[in-house]
Amino acid sequence: MNQQAISDLITKMADDELVLGHRNSEWTGLGPVMEEDIAFSSMAQDQIGHALALYRIQEEHMGGPDPDAFAFLRPAAEFKCCHLVEMPIGSYDFSLMRHFLFDHAEAVRYESLLQSEFAPLQQLARKLKGELKYHTLHADAWILQLGRAGGESYERMQAALDTCFPLACGIFEPGEADQALINDNIYPGEKVLYERWLDNIYRVLVKASLNMPDPAAITPAYGGRYGQHTPHLQPLLEEMGAVLRLDPAARW
Repeated sequence: MNQQAISDLITKMADDELVLGHRNSEWTGLGPVMEEDIAFSSMAQDQIGHALALYRIQEEHMGGPDPDAFAFLRPAAEFKCCHLVEMPIGSYDFSLMRHFLFDHAEAVRYESLLQSEFAPLQQLARKLKGELKYHTLHADAWILQLGRAGGESYERMQAALDTCFPLACGIFEPGEADQALINDNIYPGEKVLYERWLDNIYRVLVKASLNMPDPAAITPAYGGRYGQHTPHLQPLLEEMGAVLRLDPAARW
């Protein structure tokens, strides 16, 4: 197996989850209703936990660095997260749409890993199956409710979809070693996952009366997998790593 290719795949998955987990945690105490405040905080904690599990796979099975140092002390140019997760939380319609698009992408990715020849990823996919189902059910419920509500609700959700969709397509930015991962049966590759994702979100969007943008007519937000990020990432990383940087050698 191509160890470097597997490590790159794990890094981009973990970086996505870590950054979005921190973004979603910014809604703690600010949710529109108490139940949503708890739900978004809980899912943010799940995402950061998924990131830690992935970083630990790198450390334990691939001789990778300490997960805390890797998560909090790297510069932005060494992160492989997509642009979607870097964006500020904006208003709740944006964050809900990002939640919907991202968590469906994660669902198809982890579902594919259930057949992976790399055992640690296969085992993690089994472990997280229930959590990911909850995340997508939560997202679907809100997209359906707000999309069908008509008036301003519909208009805001459609605008959020139009904004988020090109960013979300960047989740599936092709990697240089994708073919090696496909050949080793690690996962089926970004193109296959992208098509599955489009099918899944389309079914929900139709029920919500929302119009999915034409994938052929948009420009995906690529670059994040190669260290090219939005201006929003570096300030977030500085905030995330502020405590650890006070004394990286300390035993917290």
